[in-house]
Amino acid sequence: MGIFDKFRKGLKKTRDEGITAKMDEVIQSYEKITDDLFEELEEILIMGDVGMETSEKIISDLKSRVESDGLTNAAEVKEKLKDIVSGIVWGGSYLKLRSKPSVILVIGVNGVGKTTTIGKLALRLKEQGRKVILGAADTFRAAAIEQLQVWADRAQVDLIKHSEGSDPASVVFDTIAAGKARNADVIIIDTAGRLHNKKNLMDELNKISRVIERELPDASKEVLLVLDATTGQNAVNQAKDFKDAAGITGIILTKLDGTARGGVVLAINNELDVPVKFVGVGEQIDDLQPFDADAFASALFDSKPVGEDKDIENFILGE
Repeated sequence: MGIFDKFRKGLKKTRDEGITAKMDEVIQSYEKITDDLFEELEEILIMGDVGMETSEKIISDLKSRVESDGLTNAAEVKEKLKDIVSGIVWGGSYLKLRSKPSVILVIGVNGVGKTTTIGKLALRLKEQGRKVILGAADTFRAAAIEQLQVWADRAQVDLIKHSEGSDPASVVFDTIAAGKARNADVIIIDTAGRLHNKKNLMDELNKISRVIERELPDASKEVLLVLDATTGQNAVNQAKDFKDAAGITGIILTKLDGTARGGVVLAINNELDVPVKFVGVGEQIDDLQPFDADAFASALFDSKPVGEDKDIENFILGE
């Protein structure tokens, strides 16, 4: 199954119940393009978790294209919308893993699927021939270490862990030391999703980052934020908080298949200027997919992408 087919399956609820179905219904109710049509489409986008700022941009671009192309038939609007969405969404599955070891710091609030995502990412990297080691630096959440151990065993990679309640920065220090000693290619570090308050959490992340910079100053480093697509605009707000404090380099959007709120991808891309690198489109181990903007836009509007669908197995994580 190719990337487009995976995305098409993952966006089924958004197409059938969310913004795509509602836009189709509105467009079909108009023969001519009018201001009322634009207003209804903008309202659908806003209600579909695309967000006010991004929705206004899309409709403004749509009006300009309709005018410049001299369109009058409402049925022609959908293709223009797809073109605009294709221009807004962007991503990049290529992780900066040029050094040995490289470091992937995974952050996100509790409940977004962070531990599962780490396990799937570790397995994908291992299947590409990379030696992976995990660090269980979420020492505050009950059972977080045990859950990561399950995934480490499943992916058959090493896990460095301390007891529950230990200093997360010390876990990171020991994980880096083990990574160096065991000649690891990639170190993936789990982090706390919640502390007493937001400031404490951000301070802890900063402390971890300082340890990484001190111990591996020249290493390639990715800071990946895991977001739950089912939370819609709340995911965007979380991303803004983490971006300000942690300097995120990419986003992993989970549970895309379980929500009609797929439009949140547009808000993330437009408002945060951070690439979506992976999306979760199911429960299986291979359902963590590299994000492909063209495949996403085509799947959202249920139209085949131009050219051949990319084969997932050949979508290599980058040098």
